[in-house]
Amino acid sequence: MSGMSAPETQGREEHTLLGAPRRDAAITAVVVVLTAALFAAVADHGMLTRIQRLDDTWLRQMVSIRDVPLTLIARGFSLLGLVYATLPVRIAIAGYLALHRRWWHLAAFATAVVASEVLIGALKASYDRARPPGSLVSTTAASFPSGHAVAASVTTVAAVIALVPPGRRRAWWGAAAVVFSILMGLSRAYLAAHWLSDAVAGVLLGTSCALTAALVVGLFQRWWQRTRQQDAGAHRMAGGPPPDKVAGRRGTA
Repeated sequence: MSGMSAPETQGREEHTLLGAPRRDAAITAVVVVLTAALFAAVADHGMLTRIQRLDDTWLRQMVSIRDVPLTLIARGFSLLGLVYATLPVRIAIAGYLALHRRWWHLAAFATAVVASEVLIGALKASYDRARPPGSLVSTTAASFPSGHAVAASVTTVAAVIALVPPGRRRAWWGAAAVVFSILMGLSRAYLAAHWLSDAVAGVLLGTSCALTAALVVGLFQRWWQRTRQQDAGAHRMAGGPPPDKVAGRRGTA
């Protein structure tokens, strides 16, 4: 019917992915540089020898403080990092964003997740680092970086960016996501499923994927919004209705 208005979700503008592009770009750059530096250090034989000493010390400390409650908590985190837990969460978030037509946010979230999954396999095969001895859980593939830590960090950080508008609330939720990611990484190191450096690298890599995807997609979003505003302004100057109004009228004819 021509008199029926479009659903509110069709005309509702998405909130921007980037609250402050320069600040967000600076934060992303710092995290990416730290990530690249750690991966480069592990690839260098001399640096890896020093890192391995720290990893060995950490593992001995974890073994010395092991008890039943801590082990149960660590195993709980380990279960949360499995694909059986992360995949339904990712599908639910993507479905929610698609249902509400938040296409830019869906693009950022999906890009971060896909990029992280591609990188995990490639990096594990490239580094081919052996796992620590005496793992308390079953493990597969190489040790570096921690897949659990990558999955936890990219999912939670990307979800916060996609679901929470820029501002203080996003900062608090983002901090909570980082804390969860760190705990996931530490739980894997506690269980001797990974070296500590594997866990740190996983958290940094997942966070880098989430931030980089949001930055790139966010810049495209801002460019698109500016282009639409300029087109609307040009139509107003010409005395005609904005392009979106014209499209809306055609759709209800």
